[in-house]
Amino acid sequence: MKSGPERTDVVIIGAGFTGLSAALELKAAGIDFLLLEARDRVGGRVESTENGLGERVDSGGQFLCEDMPELMALVETRGKALVEAYVDGEFVAQPAMSEAEAERTYLASMAIRDRMNRIDPDDPAIAGLSVATWLASQNDPDDAKAAFRSMIEGLWCQALEKIPLWHLIDNDRRITNEVSELQYFVRETMHSLADDLARDLGDRLRLNTAVKAIEHGPGRVRIVAATGTIEARAVLIAVPPATAAKLDFAPPLPAGLQRSLAVWQSGAVIKVLVRYPAAFWREHGLSGMVMWRDLPGLFACDASKDDDHAALVVFVGGPLALRWRDLGDVALRAEVTARLVEALGQQAAGVLDLSYRDWTDDRWSGGAYSDLIIDVTATDAERRLLAGTPPVHFASSELSPSFPGYIEGAIVAGRIAARKIMAGL
Repeated sequence: MKSGPERTDVVIIGAGFTGLSAALELKAAGIDFLLLEARDRVGGRVESTENGLGERVDSGGQFLCEDMPELMALVETRGKALVEAYVDGEFVAQPAMSEAEAERTYLASMAIRDRMNRIDPDDPAIAGLSVATWLASQNDPDDAKAAFRSMIEGLWCQALEKIPLWHLIDNDRRITNEVSELQYFVRETMHSLADDLARDLGDRLRLNTAVKAIEHGPGRVRIVAATGTIEARAVLIAVPPATAAKLDFAPPLPAGLQRSLAVWQSGAVIKVLVRYPAAFWREHGLSGMVMWRDLPGLFACDASKDDDHAALVVFVGGPLALRWRDLGDVALRAEVTARLVEALGQQAAGVLDLSYRDWTDDRWSGGAYSDLIIDVTATDAERRLLAGTPPVHFASSELSPSFPGYIEGAIVAGRIAARKIMAGL
């Protein structure tokens, strides 16, 4: 005899930090739930892999700082060891300039960012403006503008021409850390933290369970997955907006909600970890931090765990990542190495191992740390997604009131969404 659909109170789709945090909140409250994940692992845009030396390394989200309270608390309660990122020494700017010039250029680029954030995102004077258009109108030195572009395209992994000015202002204002976001990383990998959270969920977590369709009506949802059908009172879609837009809904979502999902686009990033026999840059009074003005979105910093694990992490973001992904494996490795040699000297050619993760066409989470709105008119997209259409709810780091696009933001967003759903059950 054929059995009927499985039943639960809440289904959560996506086991990144948003979905994991929502699930743990429901578990603590005694609410029955299932967490479905299409991948064979948890973590979403946080993952780990083995490099060519057999070392487990973070190939996705990695860094955190003391101004991220929820993530810092999780790291402490789960007994993880923090490594303080090395920042002593000279910052290197490319093309080369003196240390004093590099500092002036950096401060000037930050002044542009501060000036931007003083603008009211609802100011009618900036309606329809992209960040690129606004930047072109500013009376700053070209080097400062180039550094600003490189910084923004590196952080948000999207071309300035695509980002609405109001959206970047609103987004950036919610990133409130006063110390560097690169302050710490987790010795055991950030992904190990996601694995720890997942273990607490037991059989409530289902991996390799891609959702095919979401059927919804008043007070009920029906989730059709490759492994079977689940009926629930509510569903939380805890994936990035551009990924959520690819899901099939029956009946179709309200038109306004469909538009609010359609205006997001994933950026592009390639994350590279370069291992060396020793942190030679420190011997030369350098921090290992490099920013390239002539290649917007290219940035490197020290990611050494200790004296026996010397490493640089290189981020290739935005349009540059889309160009470099087409180079092919050998040429990409050669390009990264050549740029490091140019910036740090010939010792940078003495690579023990170079591993990278190309996120640009990742099937389940887009191509970068977060999605961005690319429609300058979509000023109510976040509000509509946060409202959802109960019993269908949306949550992701992008929609967080604090640290959107970061792990901290994902944790906050997941907990808020879970509490909202519980209030409505």
